Amino acid sequence: MRSVLIIFSLLLISSSCKKKSKDTDQLTVMYLAPQNIEYAKGFTVENHNTYKKIKVTSPWPDAKQELTYILHPKGTEKPFESNTAVFIEVPVERVVVTSTTDVPMLEYMNLEQKLVGFPHTDYISSEKTRALIDSGDIKELGKEYNLNTEVVLELSPELIIGFSATGDTKAYDLIQKTGIPVVMNGSWMEEHPLGRAEWIKFVAAFFGTETKAEDVFQNIKKDYNEATTLAQGATNSPTVLSGNMFKDVWHVPGGNSFIAKFLKDANTTYLWTDNKETGSLALSFESVLEKAQKANLWIGSGNSTSLSALKEKNHQYILFDAFKNKTVYSSTLKMGSKGGLIYYELGPMRPDLILKDIIQIAHPELLTNYEPYFFEKLN
Repeated sequence: MRSVLIIFSLLLISSSCKKKSKDTDQLTVMYLAPQNIEYAKGFTVENHNTYKKIKVTSPWPDAKQELTYILHPKGTEKPFESNTAVFIEVPVERVVVTSTTDVPMLEYMNLEQKLVGFPHTDYISSEKTRALIDSGDIKELGKEYNLNTEVVLELSPELIIGFSATGDTKAYDLIQKTGIPVVMNGSWMEEHPLGRAEWIKFVAAFFGTETKAEDVFQNIKKDYNEATTLAQGATNSPTVLSGNMFKDVWHVPGGNSFIAKFLKDANTTYLWTDNKETGSLALSFESVLEKAQKANLWIGSGNSTSLSALKEKNHQYILFDAFKNKTVYSSTLKMGSKGGLIYYELGPMRPDLILKDIIQIAHPELLTNYEPYFFEKLN
């Protein structure tokens, strides 16, 4: 009789283990779909049977270490112990994001209803998400570098997606000590426009929407590459000046920056293309004038709403041929109802639209029926 009980017990344990293994496998299939990264350099994904490991390699400039995130399905144990990795149970149902660039990513995956809080909600321009703010479904959290911890704890988010321009994460570290996991989005560090857009896959991993993110990205990638091919058929390549003065310094995009990549793919001649910087260059007015006085186009002139307003900021702007010929364009004039800049919110997610805007400016004969989405000509 005793041997029968032992055998029966072993069968129950075996059955239980198989059921648990089967349940885990089902959760894995449902919430841990494999991902492949093509353009983004700032994060990597390792697909495992029962968990997913994401490493953010460039969360901010000169970062000294990688950030590791382990995603495992809700209802399953941590796959292993670690003192450095952040563990997140997926799918996430309640999230706080801290950059407007995350908002379009959520919306493209129909996840905006899962957003419960945001710092300085006036920055958000999207009508869809603004409606959720106005209805009280998304709460105001103060400033991104000084989140209202009390409100955050009341909201009980399952995840905070943060960012840092300097590596200062004190506000996030404080919240993470309460048990709310924080992950850092470094999309703004990417050099290729499609690399920025590909961070939608990073966000998708926490919600189990990897397939949707892949479809969205592939469509954007297709449109971007088709526009690039179209631009290469132009017979001319106009010279381009970019940036503007701030106090006594003119900041122009570096030759390896994502803006320079846009200008190259649009078949224009960017005057600082030989420079190897990925960020911006700080130059004197005189050096910019010497190099770009005869530039055909001035793309990215700041937030002045007209040529006269631009002249008021610096009367020497009139020395540039682009100013004289009224070929000055700005991407910072279109705003949301509360003053948020649409270009900074949606642009990183839609590099295809930015590229088409620049092509339409530089080669209007190629996109005769296209209405620029972000850029406007100053008059």
